[in-house]
Amino acid sequence: MINPLPTHPVGRTALQVPRVGFGTAPLVTAPGWRGGDPIPEAQAIAALQYAFDQGIRFFDTAPAYVRGLAETRTGKLLGQLPREQFVVATKVGIDITGDEVRRDYSRDGVLRSLEGSLKRLQVDHVDILHVHDPDDYGRQVLDETFPALAELRTQGVIKAIGAGMNQWRVPMEFAQHADFDCFMIAGRYTLLEQGALPFFDLCYEKGIAIFAASIYNSGILATGAASPHAAYNHAPPSAEIIARVQAIEAVCREFDIPLHTAATQFPYGHPAVKSIVAGFQHPNEVRACLNALQQTIPSSLWERLRETRQLDSTIPISSMKVIGS
Repeated sequence: MINPLPTHPVGRTALQVPRVGFGTAPLVTAPGWRGGDPIPEAQAIAALQYAFDQGIRFFDTAPAYVRGLAETRTGKLLGQLPREQFVVATKVGIDITGDEVRRDYSRDGVLRSLEGSLKRLQVDHVDILHVHDPDDYGRQVLDETFPALAELRTQGVIKAIGAGMNQWRVPMEFAQHADFDCFMIAGRYTLLEQGALPFFDLCYEKGIAIFAASIYNSGILATGAASPHAAYNHAPPSAEIIARVQAIEAVCREFDIPLHTAATQFPYGHPAVKSIVAGFQHPNEVRACLNALQQTIPSSLWERLRETRQLDSTIPISSMKVIGS
């Protein structure tokens, strides 16, 4: 077992998170997100254990990931570990207790959801509690959900409050009107698209931590445009997306840097990003991510992407490798 990865603070809290988090949603989906049965449980546990052994001590999950199955599988590892050795985040707002999964951002819903998560994860507390995808419930979150979470934070039941979303405009409202510590934004700040830049800039100004998720836009930035399995936002990529990825790949080849490496390191260029949350289904994918973060990317590659207009000049970049060898 190696040492844990470097950590950074979550907002103004005392909580520190490693630079890489394990996103557990793929632990309960079919290979390649193509439909079918979830990956075998033994494979899921092996990926979790390997990640922990390699220093990844940050796990992100949610009840909504196949009716608690992701939490249950994650708990089979976490329940065996000393609690102080890892950080775990889960989510509230999607009720899985009835016959049908439904939205519930009420105070009672928050407390009921957290109670179920603690049982499935086999822990006595979680570190971060995110509001899960409240796209059309922003007002209720500010009026009801957030006060419930703030009470839990004051009581020391949780350490940080966040929201996990696939868009950034609603989180922008949250950041402007409530004391959030962090946000997990999936797919909206990647080597392929950076629409969330205004929101990231605001979070940096306010000292709010960002966890960048879905950094490969669900696959194409990891596989490359030519792969028959390439996917963009869990769907076949359009001709425009394929052309854009091909242009980025051409620049990466100039500098002998794999597309996957550039895509893995890119989000760290923004100072608000304290961790990436990557979904893994196999130890090999964990290893590939860590290897990518140990490579040094020359600043000239990022400058070339700017010259070819694949990146706007306003996008912050970094030329440092993220973790040591």
